[in-house]
Amino acid sequence: MKERVYKRVRLVGCSSESIERAVALALAKAGETVRGMSWFEVVEIRGAVADGAPAEWQVTIEVGFKVD
Repeated sequence: MKERVYKRVRLVGCSSESIERAVALALAKAGETVRGMSWFEVVEIRGAVADGAPAEWQVTIEVGFKVD
């Protein structure tokens, strides 16, 4: 088995559409500068309320990437 080392970064994605969209946005933005992303873990889900309804989803994720 090949030995590996990973680093984690914590991100918060925000979307008015869905939790999945918030995660996708965070991963896409991180992908602009972080190479070798391998996995993500949802750490926290919260949202903003407007007029008694969900107005925005805020999803905190940790992204793991391989250290070269």
